[in-house]
Amino acid sequence: MKTHIKELRAREGLTQEELARLVGVRRETILFLEKGRYNPSLKLAYRVSRALKAGIEEIFVFEEDDMRMD
Repeated sequence: MKTHIKELRAREGLTQEELARLVGVRRETILFLEKGRYNPSLKLAYRVSRALKAGIEEIFVFEEDDMRMD
């Protein structure tokens, strides 16, 4: 899954550590989210969207391959 966390985080002037503290996770979780290596729970996605003042759809980009139900 692609994300726009890094760009939106920069827009808000937040470091990975600061965003992690705001949403209640470790900095590594934010790093993995930014690199698309971790799919967040709905609860975490909501917290990230609140912290970045953006909609979930603006932050997390689901690609067709992510939606396959094999």
